[in-house]
Amino acid sequence: MKTKPIQPTMTAAYYTQCVISFGIALTSVAVGIAYLPVNPWVRAFLGVGVMYTVTTAFALAKCVRDRQELGNMHSRVDQARLEKLLSEHDPYKVDGV
Repeated sequence: MKTKPIQPTMTAAYYTQCVISFGIALTSVAVGIAYLPVNPWVRAFLGVGVMYTVTTAFALAKCVRDRQELGNMHSRVDQARLEKLLSEHDPYKVDGV
């Protein structure tokens, strides 16, 4: 019997919550940097640092996702090979007769 692996799903509410949470976090950091009592060049430095952190976080998330998908693909290929071997195997066949 062939069982289909359970695929994780993401609800629209969870996706919306993640997007809103990210927006609030980024906005609050931007407002905090804008109202810091420091020179403009310090604000610019902190702003660039935050943007660099955000872009590298997206890149890291993509790498983790890609690595997980690659692992799932290898698993599916191995499963298909095993199923092919099992379907072709005849336990009653005698070699050399």
